[in-house]
Amino acid sequence: MPTSPPPHRLLAEQALSRAAGAPLLGGNKVELLIDAEQHFGAWLAAIRGAQQRVLLENYIVRDDEVGRAFRDALAERARSGVQVAVIVDWLGCLGQSGSAFWKPLREAGGEVRVFNPPQFGQALGWMSRDHRKQLVVDGRVGFLSGVCISGKWLGDPSRHVPPWRDTGLALRGPAVLELEAAFADSWIAAGGAHPIYAPVPADTEIGNVALRVIATQPATAGMYRLDQLIAAMARHSLWLTDAYFVGVAPYVQALSAAARDGVDVRLLVPGSSDIPLVASLSRSGYRPLLKAGIRVFEWNGSMLHAKTAVADAQWARVGSSNLNLASWLNNREIDVAIEDAGFASQLAAQYEKDLENATEIVLARRRYRRGERVRSSEARPPQPRHVGGSSSRAAAGALRIANTMGAALTDRRVLGDTETGTLLSVTLLFAALTVIAVLWPAVIAWPLAVIAAWFAINTGVRAWRWRKRHARRLREMREYDDM
Repeated sequence: MPTSPPPHRLLAEQALSRAAGAPLLGGNKVELLIDAEQHFGAWLAAIRGAQQRVLLENYIVRDDEVGRAFRDALAERARSGVQVAVIVDWLGCLGQSGSAFWKPLREAGGEVRVFNPPQFGQALGWMSRDHRKQLVVDGRVGFLSGVCISGKWLGDPSRHVPPWRDTGLALRGPAVLELEAAFADSWIAAGGAHPIYAPVPADTEIGNVALRVIATQPATAGMYRLDQLIAAMARHSLWLTDAYFVGVAPYVQALSAAARDGVDVRLLVPGSSDIPLVASLSRSGYRPLLKAGIRVFEWNGSMLHAKTAVADAQWARVGSSNLNLASWLNNREIDVAIEDAGFASQLAAQYEKDLENATEIVLARRRYRRGERVRSSEARPPQPRHVGGSSSRAAAGALRIANTMGAALTDRRVLGDTETGTLLSVTLLFAALTVIAVLWPAVIAWPLAVIAAWFAINTGVRAWRWRKRHARRLREMREYDDM
């Protein structure tokens, strides 16, 4: 007779399910994909072999050689009668690709929707982005990743820029239908009808990997709760890779508590970022991590864009979510949390391989002043120059400043010694604005007037829409009463 799981195991599974808002699904097969060359080859092969439907959702599809290869493959399938539906993010694709780029696919019968372009009546609605990167073909194979459809991920050999380091998955099994459901939700949010018309496969269990598909939406915070819970539950090791780490106080405290309790906590981040501001803010937060015993490494190659975690060689996460509030609370993201020792060991082995091309950051005593400074543990190789980036993460850079300012103004927590530099920078910024306002008031007044006008127009449009909706409801109620 099969033995029942121990009570602590049941409790842990219940906690993980509730934190993530996603059930544990068995019967899956998972393949690890490393870097864009593997991703693009697998993605294009799946698209070209599609027989029923192709559902593609990606933050960036760029009008370059890679983007055109995907568009043409999708158009060919659409001409063959395959249902093709594509979602791209408005801000992610701003300056990358436009309506003219998608014209051949639309003419072939494919559908393309742009997620959340600016619109009147939603003054701040544009801040919510679709940051997912997923592809689902025929309800049988699905992919999710941190990789966007752009040649930038392949690097630039002519300028000695190596490929970006990124991680993703190929999935088969019941999880694929969860990916389709996540796509359908985004499609409806982008203004479309339900996009899946073809039949669903009857028998989907083909493997033995158990996992959770975590499709987060703005303000749901499922991934944040799960990341916090894993930091609390890890017993031996927690190894993190993140492209745009901006550590908010509660999560830094959770990691620090784990490290002080003897857990081997490691954080691998870019040494050279496509958004230097975010890299600087990440670097400014190293000292409290290092003081708690967390080991921090910076990648020596081109941009490190992967978002992964592996805990105790038993649990792993791969997807599109970064460790910052923009991903946790503001964006649509999609990740997979895998509870399988075999896959977790595979991801841990990849992590150790990545550390061979990384430099550890350590605390060193200052020679002439009290305290310690953050420095590299060894001479690091020259960092490659970037040819551009993933275009939306500058907003995440403001989160550390907001977090520090909030703590300083509300006095609800003790400021760390690493945050004094941020406060000093903000002090100088406000002092400069004061001088400008006194000497050149128009420089301050005109931007404020534009912002006020934007909010006035959007608030007015929204009030007018609500008024029309309310009047329509009253008419319908009167007509119903007269029947």
